This record gives sequence, C-alpha cells and structure tokens, in this order.
Amino acid sequence: MKFLFCGDVMGQSGRKAVADYVPKLREKYALDAVIMNGENAAHGLGLTPKTYKDLIHAGADVVTMGNHTFDKMDIVKIWADENVLVRPLNYPSDTVGKGYQIIEVVGQRLCVVQVLGRAFMHSKLELADPFQSMQTFIDEHQSEYDILVVDYHAETTAEKVVMGYFLDGKAALVVGTHTHIPTNDAHVLPNGTAYLTDVGMCGDYTSVIGMTRETAFSHFGLGTERMRFEPATESSTLCALLVETEGNKAISCRPIILGDTLENTDKI
Repeated sequence: MKFLFCGDVMGQSGRKAVADYVPKLREKYALDAVIMNGENAAHGLGLTPKTYKDLIHAGADVVTMGNHTFDKMDIVKIWADENVLVRPLNYPSDTVGKGYQIIEVVGQRLCVVQVLGRAFMHSKLELADPFQSMQTFIDEHQSEYDILVVDYHAETTAEKVVMGYFLDGKAALVVGTHTHIPTNDAHVLPNGTAYLTDVGMCGDYTSVIGMTRETAFSHFGLGTERMRFEPATESSTLCALLVETEGNKAISCRPIILGDTLENTDKI
C-alpha cells in the first residue's frame, strides 16, 4: 500500500495547501489513501463540519485530531454523520467519537489511531497513559486490521521517539504531529515501522507555527498589549510523509514538502 500522511492543516493556508497539492500527489504516486491531521483546520483551532468537508474534498480518507479536538463544539455533528474522524485514543472512554477508524483500501484494512502525549501537553480532558493505551488497543483490536498507522500528537521529541521504538514492529507508521515544524529524521526502524518525529504543518511558514508574527510576538511581551492569536495567510506550504508498506511493515518513507517558503522536496 502507498499512502500520504499530511501534517497539521493550519487554517485557511493549510486548507489551500492540501487542496492544491494532494490531488496532484494522489495522481503522481497512485496513492491508495490520504490521512490528514485536521485539529487546526478551522481558523487555527479545532474543526467544523465545513472545514471537515474541505479536507474530504481535498482528498482525505481519514482525518485525525489532537489537543484542540473540542475547541469547536460543532465537531460533535461530524461524528453523528461520518466515520473517518479520529479523536485522541487516550481521552476518557465515555468521550464522544472514536480514537481509531478502520477503512478498507485495496482489499486491506487500514487502521488509523491517534494518541496524545502527556509531557508539557495541555488538554481539556484527562489523559490516560499513551503507551498503555496503545498496547491495550493492539491487544484488543489487532485481529481487526491489516495495517496500523499511529498519529502521535505530542510536544516533546523524546516522548515521540520512545513511542516510535515502543511500537516498532507493531505499526506500519508512527508519525509525530503537533509542533508544526518538520523534522529531518524520516526512516524505517529496525523492526519495520516507518517513523518521523514531526511531519510539520500544512500552512503558512512565514509565521510563528501558523500564527501571525504580530500576535505571537505579543505573547512574549514584544508589544504594548497581548493580542489574540490569528492564523497567518501570507503563503501556503504542504508538509507530508509518503509511505509504502507491505502488510504491516514499511518498505520506505519520504517527506514531501511543496509550497512557497520551505525548500521543496518534490515537483508536480
């Protein structure tokens, strides 16, 4: 199977990036599936039914979330009608939605899980241990899928690396999201799990992790008053990871960067 994982879609610029590039990448690489992290798609915080549909129209087969899952409460309406949206697995068990989704792709059952890290992570809901949550999930659901993809939405590099090795051989991909800055360590771990500490965001890289420079400066005392964060819209860049698998093992993984600001890794 060949699939693309797109990093945190950040506001209007992020939605433009996936709309511009994902259909072309799907055609160029004959992609079987596309997964997008959508927790910042609605003006930088949360997801609405409209922005969710924008991601689906851009080519998303599964949409994952993160610590901003419930910043827009309209998200509850999405779960009433759709079955490809994934909230953090380690939220309390009675939380609306699901921490995983399984879709059938080219005759294989692709399972996408999202889990939140706990180190330096702000969450509106209490978080269970992410490592135990993943092990319990695998123990209970392993027979239900052929390929496992894990979006680890975490703040610290070390916590993400530990999760990669913890799941090495148990998942086809462990990919980090949340920090909005792409790292340069994509590789396949010894037991066959593709790994990347952070895939980066889809959005405006002339910003401070997707927010305008002016509003971000104000939160560090660089201005006369503290301003409300606003998503930046000057430019648009896509950051994603292209993964090829055989069964639940990765053959290869390669970052794809396309857009206005960062050095591009691909041509379309």
